Amino acid sequence: MKLKIAEDLSFPVDVVTQTIAVLAKRRAGKSYAMRRLVEQLFKASQQVVLVDPKGDQWGVRSAADGKAPGLSIVILGGERADVPLEAGSGEVVAKLVVEERVSVLLDLSLFRKHEVATFMTGFLENLYRLKAREVYRTPMMLVVDEADAVAPQKPQKGEERMLGAAEDIVRRGGQRGIGCVLVTQRSAVLNKNVLTQAQVLIALRTIAPQDLAAMNAWIDVHGTEEQKRTLMASLPSLPVGDAWVWSPGWPTVDGIFKRVHVLPIETYDSGASPDPGEKKRAEPKSVAEVDLDALKRQMSATIEKAKADDPRELRKLLAEKDRHIKELERATSGSAASNERAKPEVKAVEKFVLKDGQLARAEAIVAKLDATAERFSTFEEDLRSTAKEIRDAIAIAIASTRAPQITPPPTQPRVNHRQAPVMSTQGGRVAPVAATSRPASLVSPSSNGNSEIGNSGLKRILIALAQRGGLTRRQLGLRACLSSRSGTFDTYLSKGRTNGWIVGSTTLEITTAGVEALGHYDPLPEGRALLDYWLNELGNSGAARILRALAHAHPMALTRSAVGEAAQLSDRSGTFDTYLSKLRTLELIEGRGELKASDELFD
Repeated sequence: MKLKIAEDLSFPVDVVTQTIAVLAKRRAGKSYAMRRLVEQLFKASQQVVLVDPKGDQWGVRSAADGKAPGLSIVILGGERADVPLEAGSGEVVAKLVVEERVSVLLDLSLFRKHEVATFMTGFLENLYRLKAREVYRTPMMLVVDEADAVAPQKPQKGEERMLGAAEDIVRRGGQRGIGCVLVTQRSAVLNKNVLTQAQVLIALRTIAPQDLAAMNAWIDVHGTEEQKRTLMASLPSLPVGDAWVWSPGWPTVDGIFKRVHVLPIETYDSGASPDPGEKKRAEPKSVAEVDLDALKRQMSATIEKAKADDPRELRKLLAEKDRHIKELERATSGSAASNERAKPEVKAVEKFVLKDGQLARAEAIVAKLDATAERFSTFEEDLRSTAKEIRDAIAIAIASTRAPQITPPPTQPRVNHRQAPVMSTQGGRVAPVAATSRPASLVSPSSNGNSEIGNSGLKRILIALAQRGGLTRRQLGLRACLSSRSGTFDTYLSKGRTNGWIVGSTTLEITTAGVEALGHYDPLPEGRALLDYWLNELGNSGAARILRALAHAHPMALTRSAVGEAAQLSDRSGTFDTYLSKLRTLELIEGRGELKASDELFD
């Protein structure tokens, strides 16, 4: 089956898994081109998910003249919603879309900007994750109007994960059955890593120099100079509805490079500008029916399952059941007491029962005890770290008084700090980067190293930098089990710098001379082995419980309260924040409002 876009252009149905960029200035016809493609895909029985940040696309449910029904696409969210949307329901909606293969219009127009990011992050991440399963790898076209709102060139705080999820879908979604249409009137603010991944370009009238320059980024990757000159010369003067369709190497090896006029849409143009003097816009008289009862049942089941998997909901359910049991016991005991009073020969036996207020105070005391225990746990860790520093300092003092002074042979001059080659990190391991001023031969990690280092804290510092260079003082202190604020730590750093083993100020690196002096060390493991390594290093601390909870939920993010419940910690305590700070410094977790285990622990 062919999808007819213009009189002289049709796409094969497998366009449903391609990535298409529709670029044009305002009112040049880009929404027409996008809507025409949506209509044709729907007619070809392909699943379509249309993301509408402005609330312009509800007209798909009616015919162009408004007198007949349009497409049976369910509208979620917005003023004309069949079912309303919540900002936190992105994951649930993605599950519904994937498992039920329903075509939907996601109207985000009533969301605030940060709510759009919250919804789309959950939706895109879960969509990409679920589509990895073979049973769900069916074709689906994700159409994103105003795509720069979902994949911005300069993401604001809180939009980074949304952009990352969008990049995953554009780069690798086709392998999972996800095609993508990106529509924007501002090419310059659409993320370039996303734009350049499009296989098909539909370019309508574009005037702004910065938008032409952004389009040029796509052309430099995909096109020839001759095609570029032809396209760029005509773009500023294209009539409304005229478009260049450019697809190198698809659907045939010859590809497409053609100027066309997009055919009229067959559904109601709900995004059209109102006429001057028009008081109220005419509403379509007929709207396509959708099976809302079935949809609500499906969403209800999905939401209930999500709640059932939520520890907070389980706690509420258990508390509710416990309350009912207590009420039943009271009612039963009351009935039994009445029966006993009817028998004078039986005496009532009084039982001690905690009142609600007493129970609440007891629970508060238990909570305080838990928090105190957590503080003692942190204090114990600090004591152990300080004791280790003291032992190391004593060892250094003893060694300096007993060991003879070693003069390095003239064939091995001390390394100049500024010329010392540093170490770069690649996948959690160190790799030598030779200095440009002179080559340096590195000793294998299996060598014995310099006897001056011994088993002191300095050795732990060098090992930490060899395993992963570019660390701040605090990061290095945590990885080497030393307090970065102590004088002992500064002594070790000073010795490392003096010997040319360590360089850097804001971030610290180990030099090739440092690797030489260190000798044998165990590189950090990778992926899940790295996760096991850190869980073992963190021991039975609250930090380990937090990391384990986030690792169990990965790749999903959890709120602070959800992490606290899963780790059996109070998320309002200072101890909880201390654990989070430690895990962030170790680069094991990400996020602030929502927390997520680092992807590096799973790659």
